[in-house]
Amino acid sequence: METLLPKSHAEEVALFRSEVVGALTRQQLSHGELKAELRALSQVRFRPPGADSTRTFSVTTLERWYYAYRTKGLEGLLPQPRSDKGRAQALPASLRALLLDIRREHPSASVPVILRTLSADGRLSPGAVSASTVRRLYREKGLDRRPREAEAATTRLRWQAERPGALWHGDVCHGPTLRLGNEARPLRIHALLDDASRYVVALEAHPAERELEMLGLMVRALRRHGAPDALYLDNGATYRGNLLKLACERLGITLLHAKPYDPQARGKMERFWRTLREGCLDFLGQASSLHDVNVRLWAFLDAHYHKASHASLMGRSPETVFSSAERPKDALDEAALREALTVRVRRRVRRDTTVSLRGHTWEVGLGFLARRVVTLGHCLVEPDSPPWLEHEGKRLPLHLVDPTRNARLKRPPLRPLPENASPAGPVDFDPPGVLLDVATGRGPSRRDP
Repeated sequence: METLLPKSHAEEVALFRSEVVGALTRQQLSHGELKAELRALSQVRFRPPGADSTRTFSVTTLERWYYAYRTKGLEGLLPQPRSDKGRAQALPASLRALLLDIRREHPSASVPVILRTLSADGRLSPGAVSASTVRRLYREKGLDRRPREAEAATTRLRWQAERPGALWHGDVCHGPTLRLGNEARPLRIHALLDDASRYVVALEAHPAERELEMLGLMVRALRRHGAPDALYLDNGATYRGNLLKLACERLGITLLHAKPYDPQARGKMERFWRTLREGCLDFLGQASSLHDVNVRLWAFLDAHYHKASHASLMGRSPETVFSSAERPKDALDEAALREALTVRVRRRVRRDTTVSLRGHTWEVGLGFLARRVVTLGHCLVEPDSPPWLEHEGKRLPLHLVDPTRNARLKRPPLRPLPENASPAGPVDFDPPGVLLDVATGRGPSRRDP
């Protein structure tokens, strides 16, 4: 399967910034609470795209990202070119030694604090050295900033989203081995759970635990229930791929991952898996196919789980809470869903006007595109649908190559000739004759252009 990747490094950087501040944009915070959250976030180290080491970001930077993301979304986080690009500044030997001594003495001091202090006491002219130059110096010398000591563990509190549709949990449960005759197949249960109502918006059994299965499950849930504000997942490889991240950003869904080595943060999902095991998964002995497993799972949800009273919902059922709550009008339509999950790749057309994509050979049908690099697209919403070629603002469908049929077809011209393409009469064009005139000294004869 082709991966859905950012179209440029700028979009990759914007996606990284949205992951840093995206969770805050989904919360209702006062000015003071926002400052406290940003100050706490400024102590967390992140690894920017393409960087070899982690770093922190100042409160001012995080605040700028926060308001830009709220105002313009992912587009507001695209990096802008530096105004001083191409004007590198060399560090004098004395200043280099001073900066290295400061970092060795104070390993947790940030570069802005160092430069601000040196500028205030007169040892450095304001703006003489950029922060990026100093950071490069510290990286070269192996003096990256050390984080401060981690704060003490905080009290764990019971929490839930403010309304149904605000937050969905996603996870995979390893079910019992499914035996089909003499063949044993693994069983992986993929599920999406609404946080506020505990309603299961999607549940399916698959033989694999891949990002593709998770994506298909999410598409079917989006079509039925609309898009949530945020999606809360664990740190497994199924949920850390670029495909899921970029799709969520294009759909306006904040993608959240649980803190590593903190299983208690996923308590709602783990409690549901326990209920599912005790009421259904432990009794799948008669299932003979994935279809049999799925219909049993869906029957358990519709006939029991969604209708049963839930202790954390004050005796109400998940179906009652989920269906009775007022949710914002969903602006997601099929066109937006297909565009968000469209993969575009670059391929070079072969001499026989064919290209390879997704393990198949496709025929372009336009001879003049032979040996040229073209853009191919296909939608992950319908993975079995044929891809298309994007050329001059148009989508041209592709079809599988049929060599037997092509053997009987007449070869068309590379490009159809336009009307009146043939000259009106003979053209006076004689390269050897002109060279003969030059060689014999006769010179070219004067002719009208």
